[in-house]
Amino acid sequence: MAKGDFVEVLVDAGGGTAKEYIVQANKSGRRVEVKTSRSTVEVSELTRTGGVVRTAKFIAPRVLAVVEHPAGEDSTRAPRRASVTARVA
Repeated sequence: MAKGDFVEVLVDAGGGTAKEYIVQANKSGRRVEVKTSRSTVEVSELTRTGGVVRTAKFIAPRVLAVVEHPAGEDSTRAPRRASVTARVA
């Protein structure tokens, strides 16, 4: 993934609600990487050399969906907000 790419993570917030988190690669040469394990889901924004700029960690059983949006596919869908945001659905 490259500049303009973003990842949406939908997390169960309890009480029948969900929160949406978005991690976006903002600058040229940055990319977004998703790592999953049994207990966690990590979404990181990385530099060209692999240095971590920011990381969002989630408890895997609470994650409802992880959606990757590559920039080249449909650039009109890119979010117009901060690089890591939360919305209550």
